[in-house]
Amino acid sequence: MVMDTIQIRLSHGLIERIDKVVGTGIYANRSDVIRDAVRRLVLGRLVGIIPDTGDSVKELKKIRARLSKERLDLGEVNKLAE
Repeated sequence: MVMDTIQIRLSHGLIERIDKVVGTGIYANRSDVIRDAVRRLVLGRLVGIIPDTGDSVKELKKIRARLSKERLDLGEVNKLAE
């Protein structure tokens, strides 16, 4: 999968927390932690607007797969946080 590179600034304390999570072995590196956090933010904002087809697990898996493959517009992601 082709990914774009972005630069972000985080506080020292937040970076230390991210490094602790990486140290547990749950994630391989800082980028994995941040990618998962963004996915969770986006999915969290979709709660309540996902159509109820009777199989929410299947719907969420489809959305997560789409989010992990699509190029996200940072402006759109930021709007979700409003």
